Amino acid sequence: MADSPFPCVSVIIPVYNDPAGIHDTLTALTKQTYPTDRVNILPIDNGSTDETRDVIRQFEREHENVTLVVEDEIQGSYAARNAGIEQATGEIFAFVDADMYMDDSWLETAVAAMDEAAYAGCDVELVINGEDTLAARFDAQTAFPIEQYIRQQQYAPTCGLLVSREVVDDVGPFDERLVSGGDSEFGSRVADAGYKQAFAPAATLYHPVRDSFSSLVKKELRVGRGLCQRQEYYAERFGRPGIPPRPSGVKSPDEESARLDFERLLFGVLSVVMTGVRALGYYREYVRYVRGNTR
Repeated sequence: MADSPFPCVSVIIPVYNDPAGIHDTLTALTKQTYPTDRVNILPIDNGSTDETRDVIRQFEREHENVTLVVEDEIQGSYAARNAGIEQATGEIFAFVDADMYMDDSWLETAVAAMDEAAYAGCDVELVINGEDTLAARFDAQTAFPIEQYIRQQQYAPTCGLLVSREVVDDVGPFDERLVSGGDSEFGSRVADAGYKQAFAPAATLYHPVRDSFSSLVKKELRVGRGLCQRQEYYAERFGRPGIPPRPSGVKSPDEESARLDFERLLFGVLSVVMTGVRALGYYREYVRYVRGNTR
């Protein structure tokens, strides 16, 4: 990078059966103000069964810095991200989700934060783009508290994370066995290795909310499973399986965002229910763990 003030960046985007989402994300990424020849955009198709791969190929034909990566062997977002890491040529890896979008200057702003740290989390705002359902309003009431995650739990979610290649080379990639929580497990390794972690508040990404209760339940079950799996594989860092960690990231009612007292009450009930769903996911995984260790 001796002849350029801009480090080369690889943007890694796992995707599964989301043609509309990956279209929006690639549209935003190919309009960035960051020099095109210093960015390679790597959408990783994780075994999609619809037209997702065709959408990516169209962008690949139209943009020299977009390259389709395929991960068909292992179904999982962390396996897909690792496949992207293997193909990446950048000095910095930027991770976003396939349904996100951002302003044209996002990457330039985010990379600037890497002058101060080797690991940086971006600001993520939840937005209602579709139907204004109760589930959508519940999901939108609490934005991702990225700064809090970094300060208190030493990680940034992979929906808005930048990390230098040297860090990944040192601590290793994501743990593909985890269905959720791989971002926090990776972040704890980074912190334990002594690397500085930063928050980039001006580098904002926009994440559509989940607008159905079924999608909220599915997410919480997955998160619960991941919490138990982290303990199964890393008891020395996260505690023994069977003793759930303190709840974190579960939404609680926000009085300013609720429109009516009745809606505020519903949000409170939903918060309790979703915490229970997460616990159900945890104990389902714990039963599997116990059975696997008694055979």
